Amino acid sequence: MLQMFSHVVRNDGIMALYRGISAAQLRQGTYSMTRFGVYETLKDRMTTPNKKPSFLTLVGMASISGFLGGFAGNPGDILNVRMQNDAALPHEQRRNYKHAIDGVFRMAREEGVRSLWKGVWPNSSRAVLMTVGQLATYDGFKQTLLEYTPLKDGLSTHFTASFLAGFVATTICSPVDVIKTRVMSSNEHHGILKLVTDITRQEGIRWMFKGWVPSFIRVGPHTILTFLFLEQHKKWYRQFKDM
Repeated sequence: MLQMFSHVVRNDGIMALYRGISAAQLRQGTYSMTRFGVYETLKDRMTTPNKKPSFLTLVGMASISGFLGGFAGNPGDILNVRMQNDAALPHEQRRNYKHAIDGVFRMAREEGVRSLWKGVWPNSSRAVLMTVGQLATYDGFKQTLLEYTPLKDGLSTHFTASFLAGFVATTICSPVDVIKTRVMSSNEHHGILKLVTDITRQEGIRWMFKGWVPSFIRVGPHTILTFLFLEQHKKWYRQFKDM
């Protein structure tokens, strides 16, 4: 990971570390908005004053939310992968999208509109795992901490539950992340089964956790900050609505 950081900075400058940030924002504005919105709506409908949803119910709701979020966010995700991957390619092979919107129009024009949903199945599968690993697991850890430890419903509980959720989400998503990145960054069309077979033959079973550390460095703080802000947002909203 450190070698890759140094390689990018040395060859393309420090701002290259933020290449693809517009695509990342497009992805979050579609992917996260959909999965959080659907999940919270389903959870509200399944929650009564006397009964909270079971963990398996939370997993089911998170799976539905994640799948829909993965589909909605696929164009932003594929552009994010491509724009970040440009730094690892020779100059003549780089796509050099100016920003996410330029990338959307160029992909649609050069490769067809369907290309914006290239890799949608591994991406949606990954979104299911990520949403289960983040949202359902966070609610599960939070409920466990409140029931079995002296912690109250405050920042300490939110931080601990979100840190554990980030660890789980990174681990269960790692194999799909590798496959998704290979599919989205490629100009060729390979079936997922063939891709997995080729990777396993060439790299062994360790490919499943390739890039786990930089992934956790991204997903861990992202998960923690997401839930800390979300919990405070809910608290302020309830106060504003006198709920």
